[in-house]
Amino acid sequence: MTDKVDTEAFKKLDRLRELRLSHRDLNYLIDRLQNDPMVDQLRIRRLKKRKLLLKDMITTLESEMIPDLDA
Repeated sequence: MTDKVDTEAFKKLDRLRELRLSHRDLNYLIDRLQNDPMVDQLRIRRLKKRKLLLKDMITTLESEMIPDLDA
């Protein structure tokens, strides 16, 4: 009897953690920059787009991790 470890699941969990940390850090940075009147608004918009992209990646990865249920 051999026990197989699903290393792919661990890789996905690590990637998910990295994405969540990046998303959180971007959120913090955007909040700080929005309070500074000297910051370029184009930079803030680009950071927000990056944050949305990260959120989409997180959502996609989370949905991939949900096991398929046979009806």
